Amino acid sequence: MADTAMSGAGSTGGDDPLQRAIWRLRSRGCWTDAAALLTPHVGKADRAGNAGAAVQRTALLVERCLFTGQGWAEAEDALRIAEAIAQDDDDRGAAACERGQLAYAATVLGVRDRADEARSALGRAAALLSPESRTRPLLDFRRGLVAEHLAGAPQSARPAYHRAHAGAEAHGDALLLSFTWRHLAALALRDGEVAEARRGFAESLRIREELGFLIGTAPALAALAEAEPEPEASRLRAEARRLFHLLGGVPTWLADQLHPTESSPAGV
Repeated sequence: MADTAMSGAGSTGGDDPLQRAIWRLRSRGCWTDAAALLTPHVGKADRAGNAGAAVQRTALLVERCLFTGQGWAEAEDALRIAEAIAQDDDDRGAAACERGQLAYAATVLGVRDRADEARSALGRAAALLSPESRTRPLLDFRRGLVAEHLAGAPQSARPAYHRAHAGAEAHGDALLLSFTWRHLAALALRDGEVAEARRGFAESLRIREELGFLIGTAPALAALAEAEPEPEASRLRAEARRLFHLLGGVPTWLADQLHPTESSPAGV
């Protein structure tokens, strides 16, 4: 997410026309089209290429898997290329971070149990990335996801989310902050801290709306509804349903959460 939540795929693009175009597509769930814009900048597995572009392209396709449950083969192919053309430890660490996320997504969505691979890949990324790396906050966040949703250890996830939150603030990574606010709020809600949860969910929604991260707005609305009293909770869920259907039923896992008697998997 350019040097933010996804190694280049998570910001609005700043003054870079290519990154702005990628953001416009990605924020609306057009991951394949966004990834295609990077293809000319990515080398093949047997020759040198732009390692940063390769990781960013991989990140977009991995996110498509998490939101839609589809495109696994394309994401794996992109990941192998990113791993093959990595030039230094930061490149290799960023690619390992994406491998961990892909394995996490496959596991949490019930496609295939790759929990051990997720832990191993994220551990490898931790060994490769320097403490100052802009990918480090994203790595901390993803290690928190694994701890909470694969290991069932929310108390271990909390410090990882806090590290990710602090790192996102230090790097000015607003999109990653929207993720950390949301997941810290979910832990607060689990502990009965409703006011703190409401604040975190509201911050996550505000950031996503300000960034124009449309594909992530429905999950943020549904999450905030869990911490609001009626009739506000119903209004938020109705708006989440409207966006969910507008975007063609994506993210797919949100369908369960929008049903009043069910809850979703980990989500984003």
